[in-house]
Amino acid sequence: MDIRIRGVSKYYYSEGKTIKALDDVNLTIPANQIFTLLGPSGCGKTTLLRCIVGLEMPDTGEISIGDDVVWSKDRNISVPPEKRGLGMVFQTYAIWPHMTVFDNVAYPLQVRGAAKDRIRESVAKTLRFVQLEGFEGRPATKLSGGQQQRVALARALVAEPRVILFDEPLSNLDAKLREETRKELRAFLGKLQITAVYVTHDRVEALALSDSIAVMRSGQIIEIGTPKKIYFDADHRFVADFIGRANLVKARVRGVEGGYTMVDCGLGVIACQQRDVAVGSEATLCIRPEFIRIVGGEAPAAKNLVNGRIESLVFVGEAYEAEIRVGDEQLLAKIDPDAKLDEGDAVSFTLDPAHCLLVAV
Repeated sequence: MDIRIRGVSKYYYSEGKTIKALDDVNLTIPANQIFTLLGPSGCGKTTLLRCIVGLEMPDTGEISIGDDVVWSKDRNISVPPEKRGLGMVFQTYAIWPHMTVFDNVAYPLQVRGAAKDRIRESVAKTLRFVQLEGFEGRPATKLSGGQQQRVALARALVAEPRVILFDEPLSNLDAKLREETRKELRAFLGKLQITAVYVTHDRVEALALSDSIAVMRSGQIIEIGTPKKIYFDADHRFVADFIGRANLVKARVRGVEGGYTMVDCGLGVIACQQRDVAVGSEATLCIRPEFIRIVGGEAPAAKNLVNGRIESLVFVGEAYEAEIRVGDEQLLAKIDPDAKLDEGDAVSFTLDPAHCLLVAV
C-alpha cells in the first residue's frame, strides 16, 4: 500500500511566533518498502509521521493511503486514526505494565470487538512470528527491553494493518541490543512484505534497515535515495555530512579530463566522480575517512596522491582514527590498526576518484 503526500504543511504557534514544522512536503512512499525518514531533531520527521497516522492535522495539503484519501484540507476529509488501517510502534513502546503479553497484543482486536476465537488465533500467530511464543502469560514488567519492543511490534501487527509506522522504536535500547533488534526487525519486515515508515535520527539504523531513505531538514525533504545512493552519491552537502562522517573541502571546478571532473582545492588538483557542473563553479569535495588510503614506503606517482602529516592518532579497536594535516586542510582518516605510524609522521595517501564526491555548496 503506497502513501502519497501532497503539499502538506504544518504550523505551530508559540508566544506570538509561527513555527513551520512541515514546509510544503511532497512525497510518495512506495508500497511494500521500508521507507525511512531521517534527519536531526526538530526537522519535522515525527510530525510528518503523526500526520500520516492522524495524530496531527496538517494545515495544508492531502494525504492518501492506497486509493483512500485520509486527509484533505481542500476537500474537508479527515479520517480518524483508528479508521486508517495503520499499525504504529512508539518510541516508548506504550506497553501497559498491568497487562500480560497476551492482553497487550490482543488489545487492538478487543477494542474492535473481534470474536474471542479470532483474537486467540491472531495473537498466537503474531507471537510466533515475533518469536515470543510461550510468553503469553508473562507480565509486561518482567520482559527485557528487546522483548518489550517485540510485544509492541506484535500489537501493531496483530490487526493486519495496511501500513506500519515506527517512531524511533530502538532509541531506548543499549547499543548491543539495538544492533540485534535492528537485524530482527529487518528480517520481520522483509517476511511481511508490508509498507513500513520508519523515523530515526540514527544514520546507521537508517542505512541498515531501509530500502529507501528521505533526508529531512527544517520541515522539508532534502533528498531521497537508496542507502547506497545517499551514502556514496549524495547530491547535497548537508546529506553527505549528516549520513556519515565526511571530510568536506572547498573546491573549484577546473574541467573534465579522462572521464573525471577535475577540481582545485586545498589538497591540490583532485580527480572526482564526473558531475555535470560548470567550469569555474564552486563545489564541496566530500571524502569519507575510510577511503583515504595510506601509501607505504616511498610514494609512487599516482592519481590523487596527497602528502600530509599526522597530527593525532587514536586507537578505536578496528582502526586508528587519524587527523592528517595537508596545508590548511585537516582530514579525518581510518588507518589499519597494524600500521606503524606515530603522531608527527609524514604520510602519503591516495584518493580513489570513484570515492571523491562533489556536492552542492
